[in-house]
Amino acid sequence: MIPAAFDYKAPTSLGEAMQLLASAGDDAKIIAGGQSLLPVLKLRLAAPELVIDLAKIDSLKGVRDDGDAIVIGAMTPHFEVLGDPLVAEHASLIARCVETVADPQVRHRGTFGGACVHADPAGDIPAPVLALDAEFLIAGPGGQRQVLAKDFFQDLFTTAVGDDEILVEVRVPKYTGWGSAYEKFVRVAQQWAIAGVAAAVRTDGDTIAEARIALTNMGPTPIRARSAEEALVGVAVEPDAVAGALSSIADGTSPPTDVNGDPEYRRHLVSILGRRGVLAAARP
Repeated sequence: MIPAAFDYKAPTSLGEAMQLLASAGDDAKIIAGGQSLLPVLKLRLAAPELVIDLAKIDSLKGVRDDGDAIVIGAMTPHFEVLGDPLVAEHASLIARCVETVADPQVRHRGTFGGACVHADPAGDIPAPVLALDAEFLIAGPGGQRQVLAKDFFQDLFTTAVGDDEILVEVRVPKYTGWGSAYEKFVRVAQQWAIAGVAAAVRTDGDTIAEARIALTNMGPTPIRARSAEEALVGVAVEPDAVAGALSSIADGTSPPTDVNGDPEYRRHLVSILGRRGVLAAARP
């Protein structure tokens, strides 16, 4: 289908983008990589009068070291995140998840920040940033503010980014030396996750010292499996022991029912995916 007619602007600075957004109000939409917005426009599920393209704002791109954290610009394409040495060394869980996003073409066009703001519960990016306690820097009419990942994802396709705001960057604490894995279940290649588990693990010898776990498509937002994280501390890196510690991994979830399965099926899946993910992360 063909989208409804709209004006198009491509500002070269964040300030210019903010001015355009403020002047257009509810009649504007921000476009990052366009992998989510363009299908919506083509289906005429949205018909903005103005589309503001952030692709020419260089300050929103790239990965940099920030002491005890790394910072990923909101407009950094997935393929750059995947190939960045800082991400590989200090936040390998993000790289594990990004490499499963769709296909190379989408990874070259789609952006890290765009996937976060789109907040599809079946997407591969929300879970790792939640698991790693990332912080989001958001620009708005009143200046810039920081929002923790636990407060960023608010509901189905809904985040803390307001209609008059723009995501600037994502700050991820360093997890240097931690193992990581992302296990998701799909029926066909490049499908949205039916269910998924993002796991980062720090081991001490043959036991788990710390764990960070978040779940994909187990509710309207990514879900942090905190009870499972606590249960894993001190557990031997051994299949039966890990499986026992993860008995509570689906607690507090509200999985959807669709053509791919019902809630009980998805809860069963994450118990299996969780065991696989934790063991893979603990044995890199």
